[in-house]
Amino acid sequence: MKNKKVFVSGCFDMLHSGHVRFLEEAATYGEVHIGLGSDQTVMDLKGRAPVNTQAERKYMLSALRHVKSCQINSGAGIMDFLAELKRIDPDIFIVNEDGNTPDKAELCRKLGIKYVVLKRLPQTNLPVRSTTSLRKECRIPYRLDLAGGWLDQPYVSKYGSGPVLTISLEPVIEFNERSGMASSSRRRAIELWQTDIPAGDREKLAKMLFAFENPPGTEIFAGSQDSIGIVFPGLNRLDYAGNYWPKKITPQPEEKILGWLERHLYLIPLGPRGAGFDVFKGKSITPPKVRALARAADGCWNAIQKMDLAQFGRQFRASFEAQTALFPAMSNPAIRRMIRQYAGKSLGWKLSGAGGGGYLVLVSAAPVPGALQLKIRRQNG
Repeated sequence: MKNKKVFVSGCFDMLHSGHVRFLEEAATYGEVHIGLGSDQTVMDLKGRAPVNTQAERKYMLSALRHVKSCQINSGAGIMDFLAELKRIDPDIFIVNEDGNTPDKAELCRKLGIKYVVLKRLPQTNLPVRSTTSLRKECRIPYRLDLAGGWLDQPYVSKYGSGPVLTISLEPVIEFNERSGMASSSRRRAIELWQTDIPAGDREKLAKMLFAFENPPGTEIFAGSQDSIGIVFPGLNRLDYAGNYWPKKITPQPEEKILGWLERHLYLIPLGPRGAGFDVFKGKSITPPKVRALARAADGCWNAIQKMDLAQFGRQFRASFEAQTALFPAMSNPAIRRMIRQYAGKSLGWKLSGAGGGGYLVLVSAAPVPGALQLKIRRQNG
């Protein structure tokens, strides 16, 4: 087994025990060759510069006894390693769960490379580590639009009132920029509050964040569901009626419901958006389509309160179909192929980010192999 070649790819910023554990486990499959994300790739994917430069990261990784070789990837985006993969010609390509994508699996299938997905497991008696956790232990959450997204924009909700459902997510996963997880709003929150949401009136704090992200003169507003979804913990229903701010915010903090959602929501990373992507291309905003979106979001909320998984899956899917009827550019042939791949294993699905670059969010009764699970924020401060 040791004479086999293993390829892994990643940014490995702020090298920690979780990285070493991953490489140690990969080395049980054969000699490990690393394709390292460049400084520009980190900037493009994470929206920030790496803590350690590509030269530093390559030096440290090359010094590890589990690593045979390390080279800086010449490409861009989450598939920046293509040239290096073909040059090394490995027997096995190994990824962690949060690095698993159907595009990588399909590439390996075409090239005849075995594809292995490892779980993030710390070494015995060591804490779980991630680059996110080491960056000032920032606890400011992300936000997932669960259903009804677009109704927080007045140019949509003026055609029909309706709810947007959001859940606040603990930052146990470092979501990429433009992945539909309100990463840009989160960066503004970090500018305001550094490491966590402060104590205080949640709606006032959310309005503060919304105003900070949309200063006077803003032409294209970030929706208020982003700031509310970050500041308000748990699951929340936001009822919109033609304005930027909802007329009512209804929190759902019950532990049994939040735990139920965590057990049945799964994320599959999508490939990157195409160059020049415009979600507004071909938009068709009509009262019947907006009403369909509002009905589906309301149906999701009611199903969640009853913990009716089959109904939740149907309404979850209906919400996504209503979104793509309004904005057809949200989907594309690659996304539709991925949906077909998981449709038989899931009760419902939607996208976290329009046109790719985010995640396919699945409602499933059983665990989805290779998928990520969420950790919902229970409280702030």
